[in-house]
Amino acid sequence: MTTAVDPRPDLLPPAAVVGGPGGVLTEAEVTAFVREQLAAVDLDGRSVCVVVPDATRSCPLPLLLTAVHGALTGRVTRLTVLIALGTHAPMTEAQLARHLGHPAGDRAARYPGMTVLNHEWADPATFVSLGVIPADRVAELSGGRLRQQVDVQLNRAVVEHDVALVVGPVFPHEVVGFSGGNKYFFPGVAGQEIIDLSHWLGALITSADIIGTRGTTPVRALIDEAAALVPAETLALCVVARSGSGDLHAATFGGPRAAWAAAAEVSAQTHVRYLDAPVRRVLAVIPEKYEDMWTAAKGFYKLEPVVADGGEVVLYAPHITRISAMHPEIEEIGYHCRDWFVGQWESYRHLHWGVLAHSTHLRGAGTWDPVQGERCRVRVTLATGIPEDVVRRAALDYRDPASVDVEAFRADGETFVVPEAGEVLFRLR
Repeated sequence: MTTAVDPRPDLLPPAAVVGGPGGVLTEAEVTAFVREQLAAVDLDGRSVCVVVPDATRSCPLPLLLTAVHGALTGRVTRLTVLIALGTHAPMTEAQLARHLGHPAGDRAARYPGMTVLNHEWADPATFVSLGVIPADRVAELSGGRLRQQVDVQLNRAVVEHDVALVVGPVFPHEVVGFSGGNKYFFPGVAGQEIIDLSHWLGALITSADIIGTRGTTPVRALIDEAAALVPAETLALCVVARSGSGDLHAATFGGPRAAWAAAAEVSAQTHVRYLDAPVRRVLAVIPEKYEDMWTAAKGFYKLEPVVADGGEVVLYAPHITRISAMHPEIEEIGYHCRDWFVGQWESYRHLHWGVLAHSTHLRGAGTWDPVQGERCRVRVTLATGIPEDVVRRAALDYRDPASVDVEAFRADGETFVVPEAGEVLFRLR
């Protein structure tokens, strides 16, 4: 596991916390907590941008957003919700209606006066530069892994409001350790350069080493450095959801660093499961909220640590028909371990580093050298609706999804079957 940077929690104002790992909050408790916390903040006469996740995270967003809307309506001059897509596909109006919990075509029925925006990450006009993190500082934050300056660009909707409020869940994460907090700004609504740099830093550390690491990892340190440049006042309502449901174990509120740290401590107790011994094969049953392999790959990230050397992870998702809706170049690059790219860097450095990072994260641990070639620790098999030729061209193994009998796998004594894969991290004791 990677060494975390000192988060210096003693210097952060403490976050308010309700709930904990041992129970589930009622809707009334959640609503009361949100309203009480926002009532104590000086928001009258100010504009507020609320940054929220897309539908790839378990989160009772209608409950949370209704509480926020109720607490701010009549107090703030402008209320905007910005969907933190990173580089995911934009959400349609029908998807937004389901995601936010309002009648299709009638957002005002539940959220009068509220504007909702997708993060238009492919449009350069979306962004404003907040400044540059110098190369020497990047080297310091990254533990010497990278040394280059980065232009910190952020969605101008955040900059053009007085207050930016993050509302979203915290889970173990393959790039940063635990998601949430300032990660909703970077990469959630950030420009490509900081996205690429932060994701490639995570890839250099490797997913298996960084995922589920408590404290401020090098990637989290880089994100926090970028977030310090945000001109708006920043706040966060972080939640710890019961995976695959709208139930909440806990909610935290305060500055993004403090609220995230408090929620990550709860997530570490609720979203991490331990096995006594490695398994030879895993069948990861991918939920339908992941619509392509770019997002469904989380089913691999969370399970790689418990697979024995030479073992296999089968990602079972008949509903998925393409590798990536927004990054088709991954089909040509294929999936390879970190050393494949590092050892042939001049052939790949011109590509988006975030795409290269995704490639390494799904392929997992391995080595490459010019003589022996690539040797990966585990097999990755897609049992999806993606055509076999596409899967094999991307350097992954293929299995016909019609041949997968989940109950038979569960009964064979050889396979660890994980339903709703993608949010709970599995580790060895």
